[in-house]
Amino acid sequence: MREVASVSGVAIKTVSRVMRGEPNVAPATAERVRKTARDLGYVMHKQASDLRRLDGSPGAIGLLLSSVGNAFDSKVHRAIERVANEAGMITLAASTEDDPAVELERLEGFVARRLDGLVLMTVRADHDLLVREIERGFPVVLVDRPANDLDCDTVTSDNAQGILAAVDHVRSRGHERIAFLANVQTISTSRERAAAFRSATQDLVGCSAITGLTTETEVIAAVEGLMSAEAPPTAIISGRNDISIATVRALQRLGLEETVALVGFDEVPLADLIRPGLTVIAQDPDAMGELAARRLLARIRGEELPAEHVTVPTRLIARGSGEIRPPARQADDGLAAQASGASGIGSPL
Repeated sequence: MREVASVSGVAIKTVSRVMRGEPNVAPATAERVRKTARDLGYVMHKQASDLRRLDGSPGAIGLLLSSVGNAFDSKVHRAIERVANEAGMITLAASTEDDPAVELERLEGFVARRLDGLVLMTVRADHDLLVREIERGFPVVLVDRPANDLDCDTVTSDNAQGILAAVDHVRSRGHERIAFLANVQTISTSRERAAAFRSATQDLVGCSAITGLTTETEVIAAVEGLMSAEAPPTAIISGRNDISIATVRALQRLGLEETVALVGFDEVPLADLIRPGLTVIAQDPDAMGELAARRLLARIRGEELPAEHVTVPTRLIARGSGEIRPPARQADDGLAAQASGASGIGSPL
């Protein structure tokens, strides 16, 4: 089977599907594989093939996420599972909790089960195991987080554009002391967002970035530390949805939710129900999951495609927290309103 795959220029899994007569292989590819098999005198060992699926179970793809409990990851999961279900395949999902050792352990488990393909949200810096598997024809698609050492399809958000939009939004309201809160910098998206923040605020002297935040307790302590400084930030940009939630809690405890502007990266459940409503840079996890799943299925079908890198745009949703002006501007607005009332300008309610 390896020889047929090598001569045909396809993955071993594609040879297996063609020889089993599965319909989800491109016709031209299937014919090339069959011709190569005939030329080499290859005949599939039916008993060995049947051993893999004695129970008649469908094909399966693996999905390795940061955390199935995170709202963003959950929506990516749902989209991938929806596409897989349409193709008659099952989805096996696991979490890494952004631990490189756990990721490697889960990857080894998925590879050992010889799944049909894998969608991965990686945290590791090296991917030797996947490099070998991709060279052998194992379909892999990275979602949310790219990896420089892997030649495979990726689907990511436009992280830099989203952070630049957040900074522009609060700066247009008059904020010059802006803080950025992010999680661990071993995660590529976190590094990208932090770099974009520093680039967008390099002309300001009152800005700061705190990274490496992994728990709600750490985020709350960071916010309390920032707000107790001599010149505290007047606006905060959060680099992730769970950090946004913790920041809202911290500002509410301090009684500053109506004073300090806040823009969160990524949507948060019930963000429109808190007061003020949470302004966010919204990603599109449903589109990301669907694009990743459809690309993986194309690979599984044996379609010969160059590695594709898709960037999904973000959008700013203004709900109130990001539109709060800094104290000086609030005072100016108040004086202007008083002057307007004193001069009779404006209409009564």
